[in-house]
Amino acid sequence: MFDENAWDRDEQRSHTPSSPEETKTIDEVDLVDLRPKPIAKFVVAFLVGFVFFLVPVPWEGSVTVPFDIVVSAVTDTYPTYSGAFALILIVTGGLLTTVSELVDRGLVSVDETVADRLQLPYWETSTAFWLLRVAGAVLAPIMFFELGPGWLHAPGVGGLVWGTLILSVAVIIPIGAIFINLFVELGGLEFVGTMARPVMRPLFHIPGRAALDSVASWVGSYSVGLYVTRNVFDRGEYSMRDVYIICTCFATVSIGFVGVVATTVDLLHLFPIIFLAYLICIAVCGVILVRIPPLSRVPEAYVAEPNPETPFAGSPVDYGRFALSEAVRKADEAGSIVDAGVRGFVDGLKLAVLILGTILTVGLAAVLVAEYTPTFDYLARPLVPVVAALGLPNPDLVAPAMIIGITEMFIPALLVVEAEPMARFFIAVLSITQLIFFSAVGPMMMDMFSDIPIRFRDLILLFVMRTVILVPLIAVMTHIVAALGML
Repeated sequence: MFDENAWDRDEQRSHTPSSPEETKTIDEVDLVDLRPKPIAKFVVAFLVGFVFFLVPVPWEGSVTVPFDIVVSAVTDTYPTYSGAFALILIVTGGLLTTVSELVDRGLVSVDETVADRLQLPYWETSTAFWLLRVAGAVLAPIMFFELGPGWLHAPGVGGLVWGTLILSVAVIIPIGAIFINLFVELGGLEFVGTMARPVMRPLFHIPGRAALDSVASWVGSYSVGLYVTRNVFDRGEYSMRDVYIICTCFATVSIGFVGVVATTVDLLHLFPIIFLAYLICIAVCGVILVRIPPLSRVPEAYVAEPNPETPFAGSPVDYGRFALSEAVRKADEAGSIVDAGVRGFVDGLKLAVLILGTILTVGLAAVLVAEYTPTFDYLARPLVPVVAALGLPNPDLVAPAMIIGITEMFIPALLVVEAEPMARFFIAVLSITQLIFFSAVGPMMMDMFSDIPIRFRDLILLFVMRTVILVPLIAVMTHIVAALGML
């Protein structure tokens, strides 16, 4: 499993990098003129996104974030409209995927203009995910109109999956995408990515530019991060090992999805704390996993003519100047703040249409298995004393939630909604940092990077390894947060 030759395939185009370039200083890079208008666009967009997601504010006797206030106002005030909105998105996803797949398989034909308007290539997927989206389109009206047997709509089944998970995702993604896109399009991505360059190579053994992929996942989605990685890989700017590390350590769930999980366990008021714990866990796992198999055995080969990152060195002030220059360059090339917000909303709608059906199908199946069968209880039984030894409450609930995350990242949170606050916090952080789940990100990695290849067995192994690292780390964090009186 850990043999480096296992990644060699005759059909791969293998390129080896030339000698590394000389390190450049601030005087040797091309800095843009810092004109007032693009600077203002960058600063305003950056601050708006930062405040919306991460700045705590008092609200109705508690402290929360504007993100929580807006989402709660929509879902609590208009639950029926939110449900109808989710229904429309899921059914649309099933229909568009079906049309796209039928056209791609040559079974039907559509006018080129219609194909362009529907953006049919965007909805293409594997047969398995096609079936999952269609199943979601069938299930959505059943859940919305409460049709079928009563056990399907029990509070611990349909009430959780539809009433909590689906409605939250349907609202959070489009709203969050508005503010996320301001950050991405108007220089925030370049600024954070450039400032992170000094830590990426020494800590994680990947180029500094990989910070951009990571931030794209954090502020957009793992799908955005993976597509960025694929594009950079095709230009020869990442090696196979770079890609494998980025995909399995840094193609993380987005801020919006962290918010969904926090909402599910009724801890959105602790969103900044959960997000900080999430960042720490991602960093710790990355530092450890890049130094051991299987990641350490992936070859430093390229599928295109190698174009490694030009090394840059300087003081913190130099990095700040370079980062600001890159951010202002991006802001100057972008449109207005309003245009960026509109594009973000549209992209958020498309992403919600794409994933909601799969989440409903896989989520409902996993909750039904967890609720009405002893499958995960049997698998998790050896972990119950481990959870108890870590001093966490509700070990019978926490142990199954620790392993069910490999099916879908939302399901662990659904299993502990009735648990004690410490248990909910622990599982919330664990579920968003295990990273590899097979309702979406796992198959996407294997499909997009089949020329490396990213393999199923390695993803299973990495999920187990991440969980082993994360459980004691998050347990310590949970006790600290509890000791501070936050839980």
